[in-house]
Amino acid sequence: MGKNLLGYNFSLLHIDHVKLNSKWNYTNVISPYFRIYYINEGEGFITNKQDKIKLEPGYFYIIPSFTLCHLFCKEHLSQYFLHFFEESTEGISLFEDNRKVIKVAACDTDVTNFQRLLEINPCRGINRSDNPKVYEKHAYYKSYQELNKTVSDAVHFETQGIVLQLISRFLNSRSFKSKAPDPIPSKILEVMRYIQVNLNENLTVNFLANKANLHQDYFSRLFLKYTGQRPLNYLHEKRIERAQYLIATTELSYIEIAENVGFENSSHFSKIFKKVTSLTPGEYKKQNRV
Repeated sequence: MGKNLLGYNFSLLHIDHVKLNSKWNYTNVISPYFRIYYINEGEGFITNKQDKIKLEPGYFYIIPSFTLCHLFCKEHLSQYFLHFFEESTEGISLFEDNRKVIKVAACDTDVTNFQRLLEINPCRGINRSDNPKVYEKHAYYKSYQELNKTVSDAVHFETQGIVLQLISRFLNSRSFKSKAPDPIPSKILEVMRYIQVNLNENLTVNFLANKANLHQDYFSRLFLKYTGQRPLNYLHEKRIERAQYLIATTELSYIEIAENVGFENSSHFSKIFKKVTSLTPGEYKKQNRV
């Protein structure tokens, strides 16, 4: 899928260097923002149902937003970390087809970029706890994003540029693969974009097929071929991703959030939320709110 990078914006949350120990042991971490780690000492692990990825010196790691994982350190881990929100004018993430942890070998430029981010964005560490249940909260998101409005234009553009450079290292990785071997047909791409900006509508597979001017069965097969998902599963995933963001960043009730992302009732919303994230909305809220 071709992407215009000018349509993407990255909002800095945290940037810091920390030394962790065996207390860094957290399960079911699923954040509405991206994480990038650079390891310079020690050892740790990022695990999920499919993979167990070793955190080791000399490597960079990215955890895309809404990627469920477990974080673990047995003894000692020294890491630089970067957290940021991604915003897209089309509503489609750069990592749409790659919601997984990606590991790349770091080069001197990467390390210099990370150190430069720290230099031009001082005092942007978490400084509360290394437990996501403590620092992943609406009030903290808001306060850190407010800091972005106080920096100079020079710092803003340099920060954006460095984040883009770091992201590019993962886009070039062999592990970064599109599920589609060929470019996504324009009809399917337009449906994906329509879903992203109309999540609150009553979207059915038949409606989306008509939108693409295709027979429903053929549309479903084509959608699966180029996205790796059935249309309904894709719709559910996008609705829940949006719901996660709203739970983490707003004061809306579950009923209001369910309506906002297109569910007719809170019961169905809760059922699909648990299916997609392995957490109930309440459990996710406890993990992300004061």
